[in-house]
Amino acid sequence: MRATRRVRFFAVPAVPARRGRSGRLLAAAALTAGALTLTACGTADGSADHPRHGASAVEDEGDRDDHNEADIAFAREMIPHHRQALEMSELAPDRAASPEVRALAEEIEAAQGPEIETLTGWLREWDAEGTGGHGDGGHETHDMHGMPGMLTEEQMDRLAALDGEAFDTAFLELMIEHHEGALEMAREVLEEGSHEPTADLAREIIDGQEAEIERMRELLGEPVGR
Repeated sequence: MRATRRVRFFAVPAVPARRGRSGRLLAAAALTAGALTLTACGTADGSADHPRHGASAVEDEGDRDDHNEADIAFAREMIPHHRQALEMSELAPDRAASPEVRALAEEIEAAQGPEIETLTGWLREWDAEGTGGHGDGGHETHDMHGMPGMLTEEQMDRLAALDGEAFDTAFLELMIEHHEGALEMAREVLEEGSHEPTADLAREIIDGQEAEIERMRELLGEPVGR
């Protein structure tokens, strides 16, 4: 609540008229004391009207780090979602016939591995239960396969059984579907979340995976830019 300004006026004691240098010095001293008193009051009241820039900066940083349930849900779900993309990508070196597919798989691993670490760190920082990590008490359940774009265990088994061009085609088609699910999740947290770093990551996911979807469609010979 804004403090009410109260200006107090102090009477300056009258100085008897005295001739000579000592009289003039006493009068000047009295006037100076009155001026200093008014200045001090004005400074104290003025500080209540104008918040310090340092305090504002701290508040702004605190607002940026605020998070809600949508941010927590996004992190919990995106971790296993990314992990499945890594599992798919790890199949490519031994099975893919196309160098472009192998290169794409490496790029997916390079991008999504660090994102998993970032998301896991936020969940720990927020003291959120179940980070989805294998080593920290999290659990990946069958419910995770209900998330957008997630492959079933049967689909993963079929992909792992393929090689050559058949693997390339299946990998690209399934990864496009997987990426589209991640885009849906990222757009949702942009609408419902409050944690700015999460929003920044969601935008990076959208930009990166939209570009990868276009590349995969080109490799499949599909029209792009749709």
